[in-house]
Amino acid sequence: MPAPVPSATSPGASAADSALTSVTHPSPSSPDGDALISMLGVRKVFSQRQRSGTLRDVVRSLFRPTIRRVEALKGIDLTIRRGEIVAYAGPNGAGKSTTIKLLAGLLAPDAGSVRVIGMDPVRERARYVGRIGVVFGQRTELWWDQPVAASFEWKRVVWDVPRERYERMSRFVRELLGLDEFFQSLARELSLGQRMRADLGLALLHEPDVLFLDEPTLGLDVLAKRNILRAIKELNRERQVTVVVTSHDMGDLEELAGRIVLIHRGSIAFDGPFDRLRRDFAERRRLLLETGGDAAPVLDGAELQRSGAGRHEYLFDARRVKIADLLAQAGAQTPVLDVETHRESIDEVIANIYESWQRDGGSREDAAEVAPHG
Repeated sequence: MPAPVPSATSPGASAADSALTSVTHPSPSSPDGDALISMLGVRKVFSQRQRSGTLRDVVRSLFRPTIRRVEALKGIDLTIRRGEIVAYAGPNGAGKSTTIKLLAGLLAPDAGSVRVIGMDPVRERARYVGRIGVVFGQRTELWWDQPVAASFEWKRVVWDVPRERYERMSRFVRELLGLDEFFQSLARELSLGQRMRADLGLALLHEPDVLFLDEPTLGLDVLAKRNILRAIKELNRERQVTVVVTSHDMGDLEELAGRIVLIHRGSIAFDGPFDRLRRDFAERRRLLLETGGDAAPVLDGAELQRSGAGRHEYLFDARRVKIADLLAQAGAQTPVLDVETHRESIDEVIANIYESWQRDGGSREDAAEVAPHG
C-alpha cells in the first residue's frame, strides 16, 4: 500500500513520519469471518470542467472543454470488523467524504470492490439501505416544516419498517437521545444540537447494522457534543452497531474510537489504534516555567514557543532531553517559581502530521491532470 510519507529511516524524516510508517496496516484480504466492511483497491476519479469567466473561454468550452481529472481515492484497502468504532480522518480534500459516500452506496467506485455486510452497496442498493444508517452533519433528513414525530412516522411508512420494530426502536432512540422534550416541535425551530440528535435517531429507526457518520458534531457546543458522543458509544456497547465516523475534531474521535484511519491524498497513510499514535508522540512535551525575571531562560534542547510577564512556554522531546536537565539550566539563569509539563493534545499531534504532509507534497489536488477534451 502506498504511503505518502517518507520512510522513518530516510534523511529528514520527522517524528510524525516515523510514527506513521511504524504502523502495520491490517490486510483486507486476510481471512476474517467477522469483517463487516471491506474495500479492496478502490479508486475514484472526478472530472471537473475548467474555464475562466471570459466570453472567449465560454464559447471555446462548448466545443472543446478543458477537463481536470482529480483522483480522490487511489487504491484504498480497508477492513472493518463487526462492532468496531473507526475514526476516519484527514485534511480537507483528502477523500473522507468520498469514502463515506462509496460505503453508503451514493457513489460507485471506478475500480476495486466495496462490500458491506456481504453486499455491494450500489448493485444491491434496495436491500442494502435497510441495513445501514447515514448521518451527514451538514444536511438533515427531517421535514423542515413538520414536527420531528412526523419525520419518524414518514420513515416508518416509506421504509416499510415493521410496526413492532418501529415502536421498539422509537422508544429506544427517544430515551437514548432525549428526544421527548422536542419530539412534537417543528424541525425548523430546533437548535443545531437538537436537530443532530433527531437526525441520529431517524438514522437508527430501522435498526441498522452499520452507522456512517460524516461530521456528526459539526458546529455543536460542548454539551451537545457530549450527548451525541455518549449516545454513539452506548449504541455501540449495547447493540454492537459498527460505526465509521469522520470529523476534524480529533478530541471527539479519540473519545469515540479505539482505531483511527488517516487518509492523505487519496491513500491510507495510517491505520492503527489511537493509543499507538499517542505512544509515538507521547514524548513530545510542553514545559511551562514561571520565573522571577521577565527574560526567558535559554534552554539547550527546548524550543521557546511564547514568553511574557515571567511565564515561558517551551516545546521539547523527552526522549532526547530530561526535564531535570532543563530545570537545572533554567535555575542557573533565573529563579524558577513554578513548573508545569504537558504532553501535546491529540489535535496538536494530528496538526503536526498534516503540517508534515504539506511540507512533503501539498494537497491531493497537486496530482490532478488537466487536459482538453474532445
